Amino acid sequence: MAIWNSSSLAEAPAATSHLPVISVREIRKIYDLGETQVHALRGVTVNIKAGDFVAIMGASGSGKSTFMNILGCLDRPTSGQYLLEAKDVSSLHKKELAAIRNQKIGFVFQGFNLLGRTTALENTELPLLYSRVTKKEQERRAREALNLVGLAQRADHFPSQLSGGQQQRVAIARALVNKPLILLADEPTGNLDSRTSVEIMEIFQKLNREGLTIVLVTHEPDIARFSKRAIVFRDGHIKRDELVDSPQVASEVLKTMPTIED
Repeated sequence: MAIWNSSSLAEAPAATSHLPVISVREIRKIYDLGETQVHALRGVTVNIKAGDFVAIMGASGSGKSTFMNILGCLDRPTSGQYLLEAKDVSSLHKKELAAIRNQKIGFVFQGFNLLGRTTALENTELPLLYSRVTKKEQERRAREALNLVGLAQRADHFPSQLSGGQQQRVAIARALVNKPLILLADEPTGNLDSRTSVEIMEIFQKLNREGLTIVLVTHEPDIARFSKRAIVFRDGHIKRDELVDSPQVASEVLKTMPTIED
């Protein structure tokens, strides 16, 4: 059984069948820097439905990273509401936000963020250390996640023994091991070559077809073309929110690209 499949949606609360999985309402974020105030978000409203695949774009300082941090419960808005599965998480305490991050959200970062002296399997198991899952079940689920990203044979390898693309696959496996509601990916292809980037997008598209909601921050228009929807930020506002016309299929694009040896 795959670690993530369409049956997972059937097990989700009934509210997700007709309500957005993410609903952001008039979110504002102001940072106080001494005598200066920085308005990072200026009244952003957006809904993301279950099973969507959204690319968040915009120039540096546009507000996209702040928006992603709020979606990931890493930061709180100054005002406005953030509803996750119809629950207002905007004003929750740190422990409550930490629990949501662990149970509902999977994170993938540009820098992989793997522990260097820890194997791929052990890195993948990390989110489960704070759960009540037995050690045997932790290992089973971690191996399942690594298999899902094509790294079952590399479970005992350390990050230094893996290519950049393989390290990012471990990071994706780690993000999936808790069977999250949402996958948040912040520039996940930023440190990768062109072919490896498309291979990562192939994994994301497969997960999305199986029902996983994905929100991806990228500054690369070519990467955004693999998503279903693009939201472009500018000066703390949403400048554009539109469906991607004829999204590229990563598995087809790979057929036209030269193979790069790991």
